[in-house]
Amino acid sequence: MDFFDFHHHKKSISKGIYNLEYGETPPEFPYSIGIHPQDIQFENIESQFDWVKSTITEDCFAIGECGLDGLISIEQNLQEQVFKRQIEISNELKKPLIIHCVRKFYEVISFRKIANQPIIIHGFNKKQSFADDLLKNKFYLSFGKAVLYNLSLQNVLKTTPLDKIFLETDNEDFNIEELYIKVSELKGISLEKLNEQISENLETIQHG
Repeated sequence: MDFFDFHHHKKSISKGIYNLEYGETPPEFPYSIGIHPQDIQFENIESQFDWVKSTITEDCFAIGECGLDGLISIEQNLQEQVFKRQIEISNELKKPLIIHCVRKFYEVISFRKIANQPIIIHGFNKKQSFADDLLKNKFYLSFGKAVLYNLSLQNVLKTTPLDKIFLETDNEDFNIEELYIKVSELKGISLEKLNEQISENLETIQHG
């Protein structure tokens, strides 16, 4: 059985969404492209957007990672401007958004009203109240390696609807199958059923 890796950084993984680094040539399998908050270059931002727009091929699955980060030195206002422009690209091209969010969940939620496409918070690893607020605002949550050992996050995952879940390795070095097995146990469903549901979720965010 093959398992879809929703967000990863390895070109050796073809069943999933590869996170394209700035300036990189896209692979011939699904990838996401965007301007990560920490990669924003104030004096070079138009060139960065030119690269994004010119590097979107038919294999582009989503726009991202993009979003807001409260721990970096990039000015908040600039982060928000760049985020908003990427939401507009997502709307225009009808592609989902993969979000990087650090300590800015309520700010990210405030942008939901201008986004017409599905939004996925990647690497979700926060408490139940954040999950509840995101789900209430129709976000999807993508979970990573922390689910294997973080009991609090396991409880969050148990309460997250199956049709709002994705699973990812991100930049961690482990086999995505481990995560699928753990989540199937936590959810009390078969591995086959979980895999089938993730496939349905992918279909939903890609085609509505």
